Amino acid sequence: MSIPYLFRCPISLDLFTDPVTLSTGQTYDRPSIEKWLADGNLTCPVTMQRLTDTTLIPNHTLRHLIHRWLLADPGVNCRHRPVRSAGDSDAGFSLLALKQKLQSSNTSRADKLDCLEKVRVLSVESDIGRACLIELGFFPLLLQLLFQYSVVVDSALAEAMLDCVLSLLASAQLDSLDMLKEHARLTSLELLLDQGNTKTKTSLCHLLKVIAASSATRELCLVVGESRRVLQALVSLLHDKSSIRASEAAVRAISGMCSLELNRSHAIRGGVVDGLVSHLSSPNPRTAAPALATLELLLTLEAGKKALVEHSDAIKVLVKMVFRMSTADHEGSEHALGSLLAVCCESEKARSEAMDAGVMTQLLLLLQSQCSSMAKAKARDLLKLMRSLWTEETRRL
Repeated sequence: MSIPYLFRCPISLDLFTDPVTLSTGQTYDRPSIEKWLADGNLTCPVTMQRLTDTTLIPNHTLRHLIHRWLLADPGVNCRHRPVRSAGDSDAGFSLLALKQKLQSSNTSRADKLDCLEKVRVLSVESDIGRACLIELGFFPLLLQLLFQYSVVVDSALAEAMLDCVLSLLASAQLDSLDMLKEHARLTSLELLLDQGNTKTKTSLCHLLKVIAASSATRELCLVVGESRRVLQALVSLLHDKSSIRASEAAVRAISGMCSLELNRSHAIRGGVVDGLVSHLSSPNPRTAAPALATLELLLTLEAGKKALVEHSDAIKVLVKMVFRMSTADHEGSEHALGSLLAVCCESEKARSEAMDAGVMTQLLLLLQSQCSSMAKAKARDLLKLMRSLWTEETRRL
């Protein structure tokens, strides 16, 4: 694919996806120049002039020209070659033709799956191809097709669409995801999380994680965080021992959503505390650290502490995590200790259960290990808190 020189970003050398102009008059692709500035550079990459104003002005003219160029002869500019079959014409492999097929209600299911596979391969194997797909609006189109009721009953279509969405996610304008604020689209998300197969649920968890991590979709994250059905589906994955990948993806999605304070109370009411404890009780969970970090955040609320204390195995699970995590993940150990401190400070029941679970041994082993200074500080605080109960138990013996 031959791209005109003026349509390439000077930094990435790829086709512009979102051209913006600096005060120096030079135009760059927004993701590239934002990364340049975020790295602490205060000069124009091309002219090396010092920037007194880092405002990025959208270059609508250039964007329009690129769009016209892409549509002028898509069979030449963005031909999809990797999955061609004998007898197909070049026009049949143009992006414009693919887009029209996906949009058409007359396209058969088999043809849609074929189109989606072509989009997926192009987006994965070619940076330029991915840029073309973004410029021609494939990302919002795929979202519209994915989050409609009809696709819920077709797991193969849902999987294929999600594969394409995730492959374009890093290059896309995430504000397109705001369509999920609409009741019908949100309902489709809930249905896919509830009724989709394991792969679909795992992919949706990855999407939720991205939504939670971006400032552009903060309001959407709050809307999703209020959905009881979304939370129930994620908690169900935490309890599910049959799919480790799905459970781990659910942890990351919940962790991201709970990074927003307003989502935490909804998460607690949705049973996230019990779900996280269940996940941590699995043999050697690889996402123990983010699960423990999320649990510690939820314990900043009284409802979170109450939910943890009422769980019959929660204290035992946390005590086991104190030293187990210190050997593999110091941060995870810190969060386990922070959670124990949060509940043991206020609950005699929690202190008693921690003592019965062998917390003193765990703390002493931790203090002799090569754990972080923060973990040791929290261990000492918990040791002081437990000392009175430990002394009383010793006297009884």
